[in-house]
Amino acid sequence: MTDNQTERYDLMLTRVFDSPRELVFKVWTDPRHFGNWWGPKGFSLTVAKMDVRPGGLFLGSQKSPEGHEMWGKFVYREVTPPEKLVFVQSFSDEEGNTVRAPFDPNWPLEIINILTLAEENGKTTLTLQGGPLNATEAERAAFERMRPMVSQGFGGTFDQLAQYLGTQQ
Repeated sequence: MTDNQTERYDLMLTRVFDSPRELVFKVWTDPRHFGNWWGPKGFSLTVAKMDVRPGGLFLGSQKSPEGHEMWGKFVYREVTPPEKLVFVQSFSDEEGNTVRAPFDPNWPLEIINILTLAEENGKTTLTLQGGPLNATEAERAAFERMRPMVSQGFGGTFDQLAQYLGTQQ
């Protein structure tokens, strides 16, 4: 993928949290916290594995209110406490093998996520950018079609993060 394609399909989201950066980083990297807020509203998350280091793996399953279960994983590329996390996100099976998304056969197998945290006056600005990695044209097109829903989904997840952070201070 060329740099132009990366920029063309890039997703960029920013949110300010009324919490210190160290706490925001901690709830992204500690399995005791992560499962309490990550994912769509109404879904539960079970953390099967969380090894936050370059080359480490997060593996977890989300369950919908109706009981539908989906597995996913992150492979961490960069971990710089408390300011940066870079990870590749994929759907997976229970063993962590990458699988196709259940909702679209053209959904990219890998999504790169670059999370940066900056603190000012006790508030943390979270910036998340990313997009398809090693993707075909069909996969990039599927991501682009779903970009508004991806943004909306992260918005809901960030709402849950803000509520959870409020319980940790």
